[in-house]
Amino acid sequence: MSNYNDNTQKGIPDYMMNLFEAFPYPLQIFSRDGTARVINNAALEMIGIRSRESHIGKYNVFKDPIVRKLGVIDQVREVLTGKTVYLTDFTASYEDMLRYYNVTERNLKLINTDITCFPLVEKNGRVEYFAAVFIFKNIYVGKEEIGRGKQYIKTHWKEPFDADKIAKAAYLSKSHFTKLFKIHTGITPYEYYINYKISRLKEILLDTNLSISQAFAACNMSYNGHSARLFREKVGLTPSEYRKKNQNK
Repeated sequence: MSNYNDNTQKGIPDYMMNLFEAFPYPLQIFSRDGTARVINNAALEMIGIRSRESHIGKYNVFKDPIVRKLGVIDQVREVLTGKTVYLTDFTASYEDMLRYYNVTERNLKLINTDITCFPLVEKNGRVEYFAAVFIFKNIYVGKEEIGRGKQYIKTHWKEPFDADKIAKAAYLSKSHFTKLFKIHTGITPYEYYINYKISRLKEILLDTNLSISQAFAACNMSYNGHSARLFREKVGLTPSEYRKKNQNK
């Protein structure tokens, strides 16, 4: 095939090259050392890699910073022993992909995929190459999911924090929502919940008809040493100092 040179596909029969290229799912072939030897059009388009020339013979899965960051290098290496390896919920931020790979800039935040790595075994039983097939589950732009999560928190801020319910409101799994929320906002959903709760408590503390303990109770919070310390950490003042400073506003 004209898309690959002889050194790139050395040892891979032409009929297999044609099969890989026609395969409807994103697919890559790697040599034993982890260097990319084949990438089909589906993978180029889905991942956003600018060109084969920037990827083939240059990218190495065992040196990939994202794969290392996710701690699955050793798991991927098991394919060299002849095993089929399944990576579920492999989640990468597109910001990291832009940083490490030659990919096009797109309005994406997170890519979530299942990856199946399987060996291509020679007649002598040796694994010279292995393949990776990607089943992309979700590609998140993120704004709508984050907005739904924030709205749920604002509507249920008096209730105990429940990560599962918040993620469900955003139509995401808890792990995916947490990662996406942190990427977009810089804080976790729990931190956002606490910040919002404290912001509402600050409003209620301005009502001097309520004692400080009653103001906390109105926010479904007990007024104790822990909650008082939390308030001071977030506001820089104790509840009584905050009320005194702002009582005329």
